[in-house]
Amino acid sequence: MYSKAVAPEYQGVLTALSVNSSLTDVLTTGTAQLRAAQRAGRLTEAAACGLAVAEAHRRLGQVRDADRAWKASYRAAREAADVAAMAWALWSGGTLARQRGSFALARRLLGLAADLGERGGDVVVRGYSLAGLAETGRIQGDYEDVARLHEQLLAEARRRGEARHTVWALEGIAQMHRNSGAYDTAYALFEEAAEIAAGADDRRGHAWALRGLADVVSVRDGDTERALALLTEAEATCRAMNLSGALAYNHKMRGNVLYRAGRYADSRDLYEQALAEFRTMSEPRGEALARLGLVKSLARLGRDRAGTAADLDDLDRTLRRIGLKHARAMVARAREELGIDAEESGTDANGLGTDANGAGANGLGTRTVGAAGAAR
Repeated sequence: MYSKAVAPEYQGVLTALSVNSSLTDVLTTGTAQLRAAQRAGRLTEAAACGLAVAEAHRRLGQVRDADRAWKASYRAAREAADVAAMAWALWSGGTLARQRGSFALARRLLGLAADLGERGGDVVVRGYSLAGLAETGRIQGDYEDVARLHEQLLAEARRRGEARHTVWALEGIAQMHRNSGAYDTAYALFEEAAEIAAGADDRRGHAWALRGLADVVSVRDGDTERALALLTEAEATCRAMNLSGALAYNHKMRGNVLYRAGRYADSRDLYEQALAEFRTMSEPRGEALARLGLVKSLARLGRDRAGTAADLDDLDRTLRRIGLKHARAMVARAREELGIDAEESGTDANGLGTDANGAGANGLGTRTVGAAGAAR
């Protein structure tokens, strides 16, 4: 039996906020309470409200505001000598760093958060921080390193009846199985996650689970219409809660589904939409994945081979810099799928593209990823 999903990042005077609260509402309420706490000199309360503000900004894709907010929360917590609040602020900062593609920084901040959570006696922030470390490794493709941690966190969440963390762990494990080609296992795990999320009223977790189901239904079964219906249902939740990052990934997945169905003009439009959304929120991983889909769609629509090869080279360099192993393998498969050989792609023996500009012929080149830092 799972309890109703809660949002432990909403603390102090903000505990009445729900895990399903609109992010704009969280931001408005959190900012007002933060200013009140600052005026009254209540440092612990300011740290708690600052955490909620940081998380709202992050999930809305407002990364600069999120960066300022988590650091201010940490300063207030440190001045108050509140170790657990310091840990929560570092968790937020580490999650933001991962969202921005700064994986080394994410690991460092999340590791510090886990240590402080243990020192401060807050098992929840310690668990969230360990989950963040696991998710960082999974996103980078280090499945062997983090699979055991995912399973450990899943077992702990089930034992405590924590629906939100159970759903997160199930979705992470499901994604690893999906990427490894174990579609039936992935489907079963995404389906369980969706059922638990729905029962616990975790709308965000439910939307991500539906996205996962849509992916498997599309790639395994070729059932385009069902996949699109699942994504439409998930999109309604994303819009209701103003989940900018989740919405962008939903649109990118819709592009994937349409591409697999051979509807290349439609997939191009969705990839372009997702690409603009990811760029607005400075989300390099999503941007690179949307670019990859766009390059493939344009190639299917008759784009010249030289331009396609140049863009795939640039994507390979970008993903190498970010450190996404699975995504780099996707670029290699795209070359094979589109018949782009090594000589055309301009890669050397180390797999590095030789185009010094780092931009494809159609201007799809990425911007430089920031050194400082979409959990969801």
